[in-house]
Amino acid sequence: MIQNLVRENILRLTPYSSARSEFKGTARVFIDANENPYDTGLNRYPDPLQWKLKAQIAAWRGVKAEHIFLGNGSDEAIDLLVRIFCEPSQDHIVIVPPTYGMYQVSADIANVAVRSVPLMKTFQPDVETILAQTDAHSKLLFLCSPNNPTANDVEPERLRRLIAGFPGIVVVDEAYIDFSAQPGCIGWIAEFPNLVVLQTFSKAWGLAGIRLGMAFASEEIIALFNKVKPPYNINELTQRAALEALSDQNKQKEWVRNILWQRTLLTQYFSGLEFVERIYPSDANFLLVKVRDANGLYHYLADQGIIVRNRSSVPGCEGCLRITVGTPPENEQLLEALVTYP
Repeated sequence: MIQNLVRENILRLTPYSSARSEFKGTARVFIDANENPYDTGLNRYPDPLQWKLKAQIAAWRGVKAEHIFLGNGSDEAIDLLVRIFCEPSQDHIVIVPPTYGMYQVSADIANVAVRSVPLMKTFQPDVETILAQTDAHSKLLFLCSPNNPTANDVEPERLRRLIAGFPGIVVVDEAYIDFSAQPGCIGWIAEFPNLVVLQTFSKAWGLAGIRLGMAFASEEIIALFNKVKPPYNINELTQRAALEALSDQNKQKEWVRNILWQRTLLTQYFSGLEFVERIYPSDANFLLVKVRDANGLYHYLADQGIIVRNRSSVPGCEGCLRITVGTPPENEQLLEALVTYP
């Protein structure tokens, strides 16, 4: 089934073969890759398939390393999925706005059409309407859970129906899954060969600066990722930083606990502010808050040196600010500023 969804030129593609991918084994002298021979600690090309790092991620997430693709942020995986499966000017992706903007941008760059089926008022996807919009050219469905910017999980039953019923590849973006009470969809990969699950080191791991995203999928889809990716897409420094982080998972768990507690405190405080009209339930590390004058409050906070995200121009989020949960001192500064808001 998956082969039938792939672009013909990708199926015919002979991938670039790097020096580090051609030689399998151990050696004492490497003079095959035109590297500088003098040891700087970084003079050698990194492992093109990041096997050491994948082994640690596999142990952490309970999957086989062969089911993992690592990208330059999740954005690389999104871009590659569009290029692997969507024929420009012929195929299309399906998105459910309001949602993460890079799905649309990646499709626009590739000259791939986008069909939008807005979320319902509950911020849940309309399963029947989405499936009714599909045809043989519906190659990718992007679902963000917990969703950005609405902060809520997609109900598992809806996810299952969409994965089972969609004629192409379903991509579940779980960038915020570590803040959710739901276990996520990685455990469904064996059941659904058309499922790709995205996760990231940018949120709960505090490593947005290293740009490391993960895709979990069948070996067949992972092989397609590896076929089209740049040969050394994950640099050595990024791999080392991720390995170091994974060696101390208790720190990540402590950060998540603190963020969830601060999220609760912010929710309680916001509920007592007269200009706050609604606080949407959050399964992520941020809150979507509807206020009386979103533009005015945004500019007021900016004048105080506090930057939140104004989402009031996004359909479905009218009048809303997206507020990331900060450290306790940062949150205190926010609350102090809100006390004096006119």
